[in-house]
Amino acid sequence: MTKTKPKTLKIDGSTGEGGGQIIRTALSLSMLTGTPIEITNIRAGRTKSGLMRQHLMCVQTSQQISNATVTGAVLGSMTFTFTPSTVKSGDYTFDIGSAGSTSLVLQTLLPALLFANTNTQTVSTVTIKGGTHNPLAPTTDFLQQAFVPAVAKLGMHVDIEFVQAGFAPIGGGMIKAAITPFMRHASASQFNLTKRGKLNCIELVASVLNLEYDICKRELACAQASLVEAGIDKTLITTKSFKLQGIGEGNSCYAQVSHEVSDTQNHKEHHAEVFTLLGEKRSSAEKIGCRLSGLVKRYVFNTDSLVDEYLTDQLLLPLALAGGGEFTARVVSKHAETQAWLIQQFLPVEIKLTVIDEQKTLVQVVC
Repeated sequence: MTKTKPKTLKIDGSTGEGGGQIIRTALSLSMLTGTPIEITNIRAGRTKSGLMRQHLMCVQTSQQISNATVTGAVLGSMTFTFTPSTVKSGDYTFDIGSAGSTSLVLQTLLPALLFANTNTQTVSTVTIKGGTHNPLAPTTDFLQQAFVPAVAKLGMHVDIEFVQAGFAPIGGGMIKAAITPFMRHASASQFNLTKRGKLNCIELVASVLNLEYDICKRELACAQASLVEAGIDKTLITTKSFKLQGIGEGNSCYAQVSHEVSDTQNHKEHHAEVFTLLGEKRSSAEKIGCRLSGLVKRYVFNTDSLVDEYLTDQLLLPLALAGGGEFTARVVSKHAETQAWLIQQFLPVEIKLTVIDEQKTLVQVVC
């Protein structure tokens, strides 16, 4: 009996937010479901439309792990097709060849590798060279301190090692991820991050790559002073700074804000949000520190939602793959709405976005 070829899913790349996320998520879902895709109008509304180098890298790495057949994937292309075969676990190394985001490439491959060879439980390792701290992408710190702990609540085990830092324009950074195949258990408790409990702690972290170490101290001092002035207990705030290894120059700081999660069963669980900033040539360390504290204060004082803007759209796909769940979000961006739309093109799930008030939306992923 001949196996029927799955029908090609046509995706308009200018839908919704219309950026590179459509390409990355479509590739992830194509590999996961075995669905051939054709993406047209790629980034049609952007100043530079078509496939940029970082998007092309996502296509090429996806092609490698899934032995896919690809047509039309060249720089500047407005259309390409991608027909995956079987995703194989293994040890992969990819070099972006620029300061392009290692995080975005990893997040494209991660869902497929989580479901590769689940019967043998073979751990995959992915080493990616490029940018680790990019202005328009999650930093490695964000992945390690916010994304990985959140998906661990779903039973997805990913370990990310930060080998070397890479900032624009040079790059030269490296991350290494170990991905354990995911097995969904019927007895697993439902993912629920809807009620925020008390503030546990705030960790402020600053780092420099081949710049004056004093920058870190000034950023942290300003951020801490601003938070204490706003009424946050000084004993809940810790600071840490260090020098990064790598080529080029750069400065990064982030705040990890941890709250208890309230539930009816009295489980002692917590949720961490991470807010990141990169140093800028025309901004003083003090200004960066104050801006960082502003991000923390907006989250701590202006909403009682648990999940902030960036983690919201990154959680939708893992939730859809792990059996669903719900959480409260401070902001549901156009980016997240587009992500929700795209996931529902591939998977039998419903993603409900119920606005509770200006600073709170209930996000429900129903499988």
